[in-house]
Amino acid sequence: MVRTEPTLAMPGFVGLAAHPLRWQLLTMLSVSDYRVRELVAQLDEPQNLLSYHLRQLRDGGLVTARRSSHDGRDTYYHLDLDRCADALAETAAALHPALGEVAAATPPGRKRSRPAAVLFVCTGNSIRSPIAEALLRHHGGKRVDVASAGTHPRAQLHPDAARLLGELFGIDVAGQRTQDVNRVTDRRFDRVVTLCDKARERCPEFAHQPRQVHWSVPEPTVTKTRDRGGYTDFRRVAEDIDTRVRHLLPSLALTDR
Repeated sequence: MVRTEPTLAMPGFVGLAAHPLRWQLLTMLSVSDYRVRELVAQLDEPQNLLSYHLRQLRDGGLVTARRSSHDGRDTYYHLDLDRCADALAETAAALHPALGEVAAATPPGRKRSRPAAVLFVCTGNSIRSPIAEALLRHHGGKRVDVASAGTHPRAQLHPDAARLLGELFGIDVAGQRTQDVNRVTDRRFDRVVTLCDKARERCPEFAHQPRQVHWSVPEPTVTKTRDRGGYTDFRRVAEDIDTRVRHLLPSLALTDR
């Protein structure tokens, strides 16, 4: 008698990602955060159908949604890439234990011959965009040429942002200064990343037409005393940006991403 292996349940990620429309949504959200009307326009599908599939992805823990800080009637959808990575590893291990240990390789494509030029933009250029600038420079080293700017820049970096970067990542930003985004529109960038919803709406045009993506990151709570959760909020925002930056780096290594 031939012995057969027991039939195991299909991992949840397979069921979620196997649907063609949900795969398209995952692919788009892996690059940028989007509002549902933007997904409707790009995929040419009815809003109620996309909302249904987005709800499936949210229920599966792969996608999150956040009200726009610029227009509360809008909602931005974001792909949790760390959760996707875990789900992919779990799926591979379910097929065969050895597959769960395979290290992620750099995606196929033609490698860059020069550092990738990236600009991060938020409104004040005092918290979110300078945190992103410092973290990408920290993780990317000589592979990136990075800057940040604001649509309405403040006089200096927020002291809690500078303190947090030192405590969490050992990064000294004493020499980092704020600047107006209009002063860098003639520079050549490969990627322009907006980090707040208001800045996305007010970001100017760039002469060399870089690829523009959006990260809908909420501004941390600013309090006069740190015992009201303000600094905890800064930490949460920095960790979110750090995750996004780490996942951005592999795509920056290629000319076609």
